[in-house]
Amino acid sequence: MSEMVVIVEDEIKIAEIIRDYLHSYGYQTQYFATGEGVMDWLKNHSADCVLLDVMLPDADRFGDGMALCKAIRDFSQVPIMMVTARIEEIDRILGLEIGADDYLCKPFSPRELVARVKALLRRNQLAKQELKTDEVDWRLDESTYQIHFNDRHVELSAVEFEIMRTLSDKPGQIFSRSQLIDRIYHDHRVVSDRTIDSHIKKLRQKLSAGFGESDWIHSVYGVGYKFQVV
Repeated sequence: MSEMVVIVEDEIKIAEIIRDYLHSYGYQTQYFATGEGVMDWLKNHSADCVLLDVMLPDADRFGDGMALCKAIRDFSQVPIMMVTARIEEIDRILGLEIGADDYLCKPFSPRELVARVKALLRRNQLAKQELKTDEVDWRLDESTYQIHFNDRHVELSAVEFEIMRTLSDKPGQIFSRSQLIDRIYHDHRVVSDRTIDSHIKKLRQKLSAGFGESDWIHSVYGVGYKFQVV
């Protein structure tokens, strides 16, 4: 599946150019002309990068790009690039300090934007790989539905395995219960949030009993779950 890039840009022509270039390089996109709906969408869907315009027409109601960036960082580590006509150094510094990963000033070359998106995604992938290999020596075995850790293993159910794989593929990213349901139940059956909570509880119990590790999966109150080694 190709990476998903969220575009928040009130200038329709600029948004269309960005979208078309990203599509031509194989990326999926989700577009918002204002800040309305952005937070809800990110909490309920998986994104790989967010392009945020700083100056938005509904900033008084939903926040400008800076406010959105700060709010996103409260629940997600998804790469964020600020795209704006503000060229002052203080604006760039502020954007980076509140959690943006990159800052691109208008006017810009669409090719440069795509190159920067690629770089953000590459750095994010490398960071996830380092987390998996450097901080904890474990692996998932899809052929046996087992987790291997320090010469020991734990057997999981198919659902528990998919939950573990989904969360650990994107360390630090919060997945809502509805996102987990979409990733796990491919037949689109009706599943309640409590069912996911029950699977998470059993998964934690198995990790604790098998490895003495029960805190790899963290609950984020009112949002969902994330995988993080602390």
